[in-house]
Amino acid sequence: MPKIGRKVKIFSALEVANICGVVNQTAINWIKNGYLKAFTTPGGQYRIYAKDLAAFLDNRGMADSGDVLQVLLERANWGTLLIAADEAANNRLRDELSGYLPDFSFIQAYDGFELGLRLAGEKPGFILLQQDLPGVNYGKLLQLLREDPVYGKPYIFAIGQSGSGQLYADSVNESSADMVFPYPPNSEAIFKAIKDLEKQAEAIA
Repeated sequence: MPKIGRKVKIFSALEVANICGVVNQTAINWIKNGYLKAFTTPGGQYRIYAKDLAAFLDNRGMADSGDVLQVLLERANWGTLLIAADEAANNRLRDELSGYLPDFSFIQAYDGFELGLRLAGEKPGFILLQQDLPGVNYGKLLQLLREDPVYGKPYIFAIGQSGSGQLYADSVNESSADMVFPYPPNSEAIFKAIKDLEKQAEAIA
């Protein structure tokens, strides 16, 4: 059976169908006939836990599909940018960068709690992280993002502290970020940095 790791991932019936190379109705029939374990959302949609999909693939001898599943669990969403900054910088960056990057999805977080939810649920390929964001230990978070493959190894751009604009180092050196920007950050410079890295991200997606 493919190893799933610690990430709790949920797939839709359509995603299962795409992984297995069948039409959506076939995946639904597997669920209805009890071959594939699933649960339903309040809206009546089927959802499948990764461990249950892995068991199904293993039982059917679909090794290649298991490899695809593992890739899906590990990769980041390279067309998604998470902006974790105070409200003023966050909204400005979203508005300006959406003009530079019209094909990107933008996620916003204003404190550590929102950031944790967004990281777990969205797995963004690019993260703008303000160092003094409330509820965030910058050093420990960088270490977690660097060491735990569950987050998909995103590119991290550090933004200086809002009070001084300076960058600081603690348990993890600031060089652990892929690039650093003073506060308030320049949207054009961030855009150029993302474009420089985008081809690399696409190559490993």
